[in-house]
This record gives sequence, C-alpha cells and structure tokens, in this order.
Amino acid sequence: MRRFDVTPMGLGARAGHVLLIALLAAIFGGLVLAVFSLPSESPGLSAQVEAAMSDTGVTHPVTAVLLDFRGYDTLLEMVVLLLALASVWSLAEGSPFADRRPGTMLDRLSRLYAPLMVMVAGYLLWAGSASSGGAFQAGAVLGAAGVVLTLTGWRLPLALAGWPLRLILVSGVSIFILAGMVSFFFGAVWLDYPLEWAGALILLIEAIASLAIGATLAALFLGGRPEAHP
Repeated sequence: MRRFDVTPMGLGARAGHVLLIALLAAIFGGLVLAVFSLPSESPGLSAQVEAAMSDTGVTHPVTAVLLDFRGYDTLLEMVVLLLALASVWSLAEGSPFADRRPGTMLDRLSRLYAPLMVMVAGYLLWAGSASSGGAFQAGAVLGAAGVVLTLTGWRLPLALAGWPLRLILVSGVSIFILAGMVSFFFGAVWLDYPLEWAGALILLIEAIASLAIGATLAALFLGGRPEAHP
C-alpha cells in the first residue's frame, strides 16, 4: 500500500483557513439575507421604461434598456470582454486545438450546423428590435458556431488572423464610442441618439457588436493568439 507523508499545518495556517471560511460564510449569509429581504412583488422601472419607449427608436423594452437607456453599461460589458481576451492572449502561447483532427461524425455535423447557427444568429439580431433577441444573444450563437468549427480543427487563414481579426474584436467597443461622438455632434448627451436615426443606429450597433461578441467568445475558447499557430 502506498503511503503519503502529510505535513501538519501550523497554527498560522489553521487560523488563516478559519478566517477564510468565516469570511466566505459571512458573504454567503449576507447574500442569502439580501435575497430573502427582497419584496415578493416589485414594479421596478417598467412604467418609466414604457413611458419613454417612443424616444428610443425600438419597440422592445430590453433592447431599449441595453442600447439606449443603459448604453454606457453595455459599452463597459464590451470592454470587459475585450480585456478578458487580451488577458488570455497575454498568458497563452497557443491553442490546444491547433492540430486537432475531428471524427467523421463531428466533421459532418459541423458542416451542417455551423451555417444554421449563423442564420439563427442573424434572426436573433433582427428580432431584437421587436422581441427577445439582440446583440448578445446573436453573438453567443456566433461564438458557439466558432467553437464548433474550432473543435473540428478549422482555423482562420493567416491573412485574416492578424489585423482583420483584431479590427473585428475592437469593432464592438469602437461603434459605441462612435455613436457617442455622433450624439455629441448633434448636441445631445453621451449615447443619446437623435430620434430620427435612433432605430438605425441601434441596429447598426447591434450588428457590429454581434460580430465582435461572437469573435471574442470563439477566440476565448481558442485560448491563444491565432497567428501563433504554424
């Protein structure tokens, strides 16, 4: 029978573990207390959102909140995604899927499902202005399509893995900044779109953000800079 030598913990290590457990328990207890203290029914800001829908250029309240009322928050979410990818690329040298050879079933299914996923992403993008959907849902489906292709060993051509890919990755943040500059040009506040152009601007932002989100999620799964592969 194999024996293992276990070094007993010192008093300082035990005290540190106890303190960590107590801190985690306090955080968990605080979260539980906060959840149970919430009112069972809360109107929220639904009435205010509905009253201001005519100024957004879209007809779905979720899209209006994400791209108009709280567009700055959505911009920061795009920045967080971009920073996460930059961190991964800074730490990872290459992808574990670089030399992957797919099985017959995966190869055939990817050829069938990847185009369908792109079509579904396009539908979700278009539907977001009037119903459930939008940039993040479409981007998630595009990212999933990229994951499927990655699992089959597919990679971007080297000509597209450099600046073209990086332009797509930063396009989501860039279009928000550009839209904010347009707002300033027309004398409005940051990301307060002109009413006559609001619908078209939001659709343009969602379309470009979808591509950026999809490319970022797929690149995160890839795990390394594409140009690092032979």
